[in-house]
Amino acid sequence: MSILSGKNILLGISAGIAAYKTANIVRLFIKAGANVKVVMTPASKDFVTPLTLSTLSKNPVYSSFVKDDDDNAMWNNHVELGLWADLFLIAPATANTLSKMANGVCDNLLMATYLSAKCPVYFAPAMDLDMYKHQTTKRSFELLKSYGNIMIPATSGELASGLIGKGRMAEPEDILTFIENDILKKLPLKGKKILITAGPTYEAIDPVRFIGNHSSGKMGFEIAKAAANLGAEVCLVSGPSSEQLSHSMVDVIRVVSAQQMYDEAHLHFPKSDIAILAAAVADYKPKNVAQHKIKKNEQTFSIELEKTKDILASLGKIKTKDQFLVGFALETNNEIENALTKLKRKNLDLIVLNSLNDKGAGFGVSTNKVTFITNSEDIIKQELKSKSDVAKDLMNQILKQYA
Repeated sequence: MSILSGKNILLGISAGIAAYKTANIVRLFIKAGANVKVVMTPASKDFVTPLTLSTLSKNPVYSSFVKDDDDNAMWNNHVELGLWADLFLIAPATANTLSKMANGVCDNLLMATYLSAKCPVYFAPAMDLDMYKHQTTKRSFELLKSYGNIMIPATSGELASGLIGKGRMAEPEDILTFIENDILKKLPLKGKKILITAGPTYEAIDPVRFIGNHSSGKMGFEIAKAAANLGAEVCLVSGPSSEQLSHSMVDVIRVVSAQQMYDEAHLHFPKSDIAILAAAVADYKPKNVAQHKIKKNEQTFSIELEKTKDILASLGKIKTKDQFLVGFALETNNEIENALTKLKRKNLDLIVLNSLNDKGAGFGVSTNKVTFITNSEDIIKQELKSKSDVAKDLMNQILKQYA
């Protein structure tokens, strides 16, 4: 999964020959999991058709305030378009469009949308060599960068005029990589390593039976996604779960038993800045595991259990002052009191309390209702939310404390 996954991207196209590359830009954004809308200058339609772009983006393409041939047409709201976008890419950005952007000339829908946008704006210049080198163009570059816009430098190569030199728009793959890297380097957890555990553990009784629980792993997987989207390198150790996560910043390690999860957690914890243990690890396991399937011969059957190793407590003992450790507590009674006891006993910085008494919380559902309890004993109650939103809230809470 790309850092662009789920983001709303507005692509502005001006009238340069490099506009033919924008079909590939849209395709790459869609492949990265982004939502894409396109705004074109009227003249840019001579270089690439709205039909192509709307087909690839699965959204209407905007090029004018209203449809000229429809007396009852609703106007295309440039303010809404600007507010919808998480980022705005103008590519190709011709000398004409760059000059308008730099000087606030608002004579088409693209320019009106640009002047309404509140999100980061990237621009990829494309023009002939002499135009690129001209002082007025250089002035446009400097003005736009001083406004906070981000320039994706043009490259050198053969230009439409036949000249060889700078002015060629960056290739679509390079534009995508530039934006991804620019976003990543500005994220608050860039360079941080986070260990996350998720899902249940299965403790074998015999080759076909096990002791387990109803944890789906969804909460842990959502936390991993939220952490990666903040720039962290994530090691996700998951017990048996049907959840899937493909993200360039997440390494998923699959385990089955509590002992395997213990081993992986202790292997990766020393290199981690933050550890979030969201897994529902079995407290007990069969003392003796049968080598063959146990036959159903007796009316009753007893299994002697022994305690598993406490992963969270063991990490709390070796945690350094620079590491941040988060645990989860699922309670059915005396919730706050039990969670506070666990927080102190296991040397945690933060504990996330779940109560099975709360409707919509717990295992096997897409929502959760949690309470954050800090090592300063601050109690922060949250409303019932999707597990995705809970994960984002958790990361925000960690950022407040960890910073």
